[in-house]
Amino acid sequence: MPEGRLVIGNRRYSSWSLRGWLCVRLAGLDVEEVVLPMGAQETPAIKAASPNGLVPYLEHRGVRAWESLAIAEYCAEQKPGLWPADAAARAHARSIAAEMHAGFRGLRTAMPMNLGREFPGGGRTPDALADIARIEAIWREAIAAHDGPFLFGRAFGLADAMFAPVVTRFLTWQPPLAEATRAYAHAVREHPLMRTWYDLALAEPAEWLLDKYENPPGWPA
Repeated sequence: MPEGRLVIGNRRYSSWSLRGWLCVRLAGLDVEEVVLPMGAQETPAIKAASPNGLVPYLEHRGVRAWESLAIAEYCAEQKPGLWPADAAARAHARSIAAEMHAGFRGLRTAMPMNLGREFPGGGRTPDALADIARIEAIWREAIAAHDGPFLFGRAFGLADAMFAPVVTRFLTWQPPLAEATRAYAHAVREHPLMRTWYDLALAEPAEWLLDKYENPPGWPA
């Protein structure tokens, strides 16, 4: 019997749900997955499902956690090693995870997550491109310091989970990227957990599709 539940939104669109789900799966928590579609009619169900009215929301062994970064920290307590063992590297990982959690609004707005479509050349606003440049610098520094292929070494960890939706945005919107960025994006996309998420996202019912994500403003470019 599951020891709790993880409430998430559409896998096709919900970047925050992806972060929470990756953290929970990396920690190996035995929880039921509850998917609540994100359309207008379903919004009241999402608002009623969690303390802040948003997804993801985790209940596990009587503990409640919401906001992806809080879920990540809880998961790290359940399975040591999801953050780097070295104190300096761990502080670095937490810093860039927090930066991702709080920032990059230009990228989020211009290039929303959609795992089932490609919009090459779209969304290239000045703010989005500035965010991409900063993200590339973050990835380049971490990978160079820890020998990759992931941000802090050979293992996919919580910092990678926080940036995984950015990878999906890059694959969907195809902005100009450095070769090292593309290599990291490929490594993330090919991780077994990401493959599973994509498969589940693409199997969602057609009635869950949302026009604002399938036909974003300004597309075709």
